[in-house]
Amino acid sequence: MKTPGRRAVVYAVFDVGKTNKKLILFDENRQVVEERQDFFPEIEDEDGFPCDDIDRLTRWVRSTWMDLRRDSQYIVKGVNFTAYGASFVHLDAEGRPVLPLYNYLKPIPEELSDRFYASLEEDPEAFAACTCSPRLGLLNSGLQLYWLKYAKPEQYKRIHTSLHLPQYLSYLITGEKFSDFTSVGCHTALWNFNRQTYHDWVFREGIDEKLAPLTKDSVASVVDGILVGVGLHDSSSAVVPYLLQSNEPFLLVSTGTWCINLNPFNNEPLTPELLRRDCLSYLSPKGQMTKASRVFFGREHDYQVERIAAHFNVSPDFYKSLVFTVSNSQNGSFRAAHMAGTGPFPEEPAGTWDLSGYGSAREAYHHLMHGLMDVLQASIELVQKGERTFYVDGGFARNPLFMQMLAQRFPGRKIRTLEVPQATALGALMHLEQGEARKQTHLLFT
Repeated sequence: MKTPGRRAVVYAVFDVGKTNKKLILFDENRQVVEERQDFFPEIEDEDGFPCDDIDRLTRWVRSTWMDLRRDSQYIVKGVNFTAYGASFVHLDAEGRPVLPLYNYLKPIPEELSDRFYASLEEDPEAFAACTCSPRLGLLNSGLQLYWLKYAKPEQYKRIHTSLHLPQYLSYLITGEKFSDFTSVGCHTALWNFNRQTYHDWVFREGIDEKLAPLTKDSVASVVDGILVGVGLHDSSSAVVPYLLQSNEPFLLVSTGTWCINLNPFNNEPLTPELLRRDCLSYLSPKGQMTKASRVFFGREHDYQVERIAAHFNVSPDFYKSLVFTVSNSQNGSFRAAHMAGTGPFPEEPAGTWDLSGYGSAREAYHHLMHGLMDVLQASIELVQKGERTFYVDGGFARNPLFMQMLAQRFPGRKIRTLEVPQATALGALMHLEQGEARKQTHLLFT
């Protein structure tokens, strides 16, 4: 609580998602003291495809930052940024955005994609394993620059520097241009994980000339006495609080629409088989590999809960009030409706399962959870390496049956949750604090 008349010392984090844009203020004990949130609708790029409004986002960051600096309640000690990945902001020679903030879901012309993969000196599977980047269109953000070079050459010529979105947010305050490992290592098809440098195609196509220097430093600059961070890709940022609060290797089961299993302690090379089974590798802020696997868990769960609720004529949130007991009994075979082509069993076709064989919504829900846990267990086993602790965050951390069944599937593991509100923003703050500590140590010994 702030003392009347006394300004509180705070750290600020800009947390930019596809839907919500937030400024979150933390005190020196890492407690949230204020959250400011805005939302603005998408616009369309020159091809009519929806995209974030880069001009409005730029104005929002600058005006929000100026409002905070003028706020008499606070003394701002530092600021950092986290944002969604696979998105470039393209700047001209004067440092101004010259192209839309293209949506990573925008389709790339098939013939151009085929041309790219045909130009490689390795087969597509080997390339995907080397770059930890399955063929995902513009979700491979490096291909956005390739697409612009050949599909929109005049626009491409105007680009002086391309910054991933988190680093662009930092640039708005510092004027400094950097590339960051967490953004470069996020299924961009840019990075050769085996050689720990950009892939050969990046140099062959001259893409490297459009990229800012890579940095391992968490601090981009000091502006008016305020530490300004380089920015982090949001998925990597969310792992940081667990890395800094745990004294032993762990696996993080991050639950939501996707259940993403992150293992920062698994640095084994990604193979074509692991890629086929929906595994990826990311880069940490220091350029180290983080292995991950994923399951479309939450989407499947919510769809099937709606089916069960409608069949048994109960409220869609019926499962939240049930007292659960873990049972191994199942009736029939679970079939997923929304997992085809994803997860550890991508070859399994979409299907359905008959609800008439269950006497209650509770029985059907148990069957659903057993089926989902079969898939999740297989996914976790692809990336685990004997870690004794599993952390669970996200919505399913508050689902008693989920937690019980996870413990049953992995006996001998400690299944834990941490109260980490705003984990993504907190990770960006903690990463900035590490840079602050290093700078203070440097000053003491120089």
